[in-house]
Amino acid sequence: MRVHKVRLGGDEVRVVRPDPAPARLALRDDGHWLSMYADRDGAERLTALWALAARSARSLVHLPLRANPAPDGVMGEGEPVALDLVLVHHSLQFPTAAWKRVRARLGTGRPHTAATPERDFPDEGAIDHERRHHATYRDHLGFDIAAHTLFVVGSATAFREHGTVLRGLLDEAPSHRYRHPGAGHFCVEFGSGPWTRPRTRRNVPGALHLQYCEDWRV
Repeated sequence: MRVHKVRLGGDEVRVVRPDPAPARLALRDDGHWLSMYADRDGAERLTALWALAARSARSLVHLPLRANPAPDGVMGEGEPVALDLVLVHHSLQFPTAAWKRVRARLGTGRPHTAATPERDFPDEGAIDHERRHHATYRDHLGFDIAAHTLFVVGSATAFREHGTVLRGLLDEAPSHRYRHPGAGHFCVEFGSGPWTRPRTRRNVPGALHLQYCEDWRV
């Protein structure tokens, strides 16, 4: 990966980007929802970067995906808009309106190596889903869009617990069509905020649908 540091006013913004960027990972704003597509390699890299984001409270994890074509055969609503992806902790309080300026100043960055534990996410049975309905619970994901980039914002707990869903995609998706012949595609879905809603307060689609595409053709 590469690490970039950009001055923004009196602050320094640290941006981490994979090197090279995932080729078979695509993200689209379909109007009614957000659609993401990944083959096995793309899903593995997304999961690893998601784990890195959970541990990187002071960095923006940026996946430049806009140039990646969606796989052949997927259907979107209207004219989908290609997006990049940024994973960021809400404690950083990064102003998404400043992203276009930061991105323009990234430069080449410096090479860096990072590793995350193989089992960095909790087991599904260890997650107390009921507490998410409590009014005081704050470990939800939030979505925002700026400069053709989807920002997924959350705490370390939010990233780790939703990372369990990504790990489940890796564990189950490759064998899905063999276990269930004739079944549809395998997918997982993330929502923005504490309840399911079509759009966020910033008018961003409130659901991110991640579809596994084993036979990726463009």
